[in-house]
Amino acid sequence: MPSPADLIHAEISAAGGAIPFRRFMEFALYGEDGFYSGAGSAGRRGDFITSPEVGPLFGTVLARALDAWWQEMASPADFTVVEAAAGPGTLARSILAARPACLDAGRYVAVEVSAVQRARHPDGVESRSTMPEAAFSGVIIANELLDNLPFDIAVFDGGWREAWVASSGGRFVEVLRPFDVLPSVLPTNAPHGARAPIQHAAQAWLADALTRLARGYVLLFDYCSPLTAAAASSPWREWLRTYAMHERGGHYLTDPGTQDITTQVMLDQLEAVAAPEAIRTQAQFLRLWGIDDLVAEGRSAWLAAAAKPDLAAMKMRSRISEAQALLDVSGLGGFTALTYRTG
Repeated sequence: MPSPADLIHAEISAAGGAIPFRRFMEFALYGEDGFYSGAGSAGRRGDFITSPEVGPLFGTVLARALDAWWQEMASPADFTVVEAAAGPGTLARSILAARPACLDAGRYVAVEVSAVQRARHPDGVESRSTMPEAAFSGVIIANELLDNLPFDIAVFDGGWREAWVASSGGRFVEVLRPFDVLPSVLPTNAPHGARAPIQHAAQAWLADALTRLARGYVLLFDYCSPLTAAAASSPWREWLRTYAMHERGGHYLTDPGTQDITTQVMLDQLEAVAAPEAIRTQAQFLRLWGIDDLVAEGRSAWLAAAAKPDLAAMKMRSRISEAQALLDVSGLGGFTALTYRTG
């Protein structure tokens, strides 16, 4: 079976010698045997930890927000929660375990492109590879999705040019080509060799998500930067990263399919699509929806059962350590929570 590198080399040859970086990234992450099409995943046994893998507390807090929004919408019976890039269903399990009232008659749709990951989805969800086609009322959740969507790379070399990928001696190398249309988010001048991500796929995803909602909310969690121009003035390794087995990976053109490729999400590029109703840190969002109350509840339950703790008491105690990780502003707590409202 050809490897992702073999497929990329063939694609480059068929394209006449080079392909845009976004196309390289599509093959590396989502193509046949790509990182997310194979064994790559979040979790302690995976390649990186996201908030749902810290424990069930993240999903329990989100269940509170879902119920509040459902009630705000006059409790529709056809309320739908769609989780995009659901992975193996870790967040879905936590939300379902919290038993939000909005799902008593509503539905939870777990969208995941990888068949390997979909096979691990829990009972009680509608598991599918694509977003629902018909417009619905409810909430779309995307936790650390936009940072993984294929993007272009702009490079300043006397002027802004686009990075393409070519083959040379069996390796992948960058070649620079003029932009068809120069992105307006780029600064006029920048240091020689400066780089910045151009996130058309993230913009398209947000626009599509908003059109699929008859009314409701889009809720995004990701690591974000306010301005593309600021990224252009910083070292590229601060906004473009690779990960494998819980460690930083190699250069983004090496070993396609074996490592994650991810970038900061540029808020000024998303705002070209729509302005969010609210921008908060993850810590602020979780506190807004009652994480401190849930931790206090967990601490009380543990103290009441400390003399002879059972599994339920141990789970309640774990809320304390989970909250510490989820609220840490130098880590997950510093991520951005974006809320969009439509309808």
